[in-house]
Amino acid sequence: MNTIKPIIFLFPFIALTVTGLLYFILLKKVTGKKVFNRYIFIVSILSFLLNFTWELIQLPLYKNSVYDIDHIAFCALATLADVIMVLLLYFGLVLIFKNPFWINQLNGQRITLIILLGGIGAVLSEMRHLKLASWAYAAAMPLLPVVKVGVTPVLQFMLLPLLIYLLSFYFLKILHAKKITQIF
Repeated sequence: MNTIKPIIFLFPFIALTVTGLLYFILLKKVTGKKVFNRYIFIVSILSFLLNFTWELIQLPLYKNSVYDIDHIAFCALATLADVIMVLLLYFGLVLIFKNPFWINQLNGQRITLIILLGGIGAVLSEMRHLKLASWAYAAAMPLLPVVKVGVTPVLQFMLLPLLIYLLSFYFLKILHAKKITQIF
């Protein structure tokens, strides 16, 4: 981990702005605003918990990283960016599938799309952060050939968003104890 440079906040700021705009646009369209808000809340909480755990587990794969308050705080900051990206991906998929609960109609195509989008986004993000020297990999980090980015951060965004959406929908169904399919 290197010192935090102001430029590191540019893309998260843009992503947060777009995410906020999409949230308010979609909130106006849904008929079940309470259910929609609960789902977004659950996605956000689970996203933070799962991504923070992943960030802490992979911490030894980064150069000069130790489990001290500075590195844990950096992981928490990275986790907030992860939450924004999970929400941005979700909102984008809501627009594509025209249903905030598209996860209820999950199929192979949708799973593949989530995994591909997550993987591509992670590769691009890692390339950017490596170029900015936001962090560097330790020798233990396995790298993807050609792009030379870490395997674990790419796997993080190929696997966690789908898991987060599925678990969030499961918890939402438990909260509402009824079948939820579409609220547009």
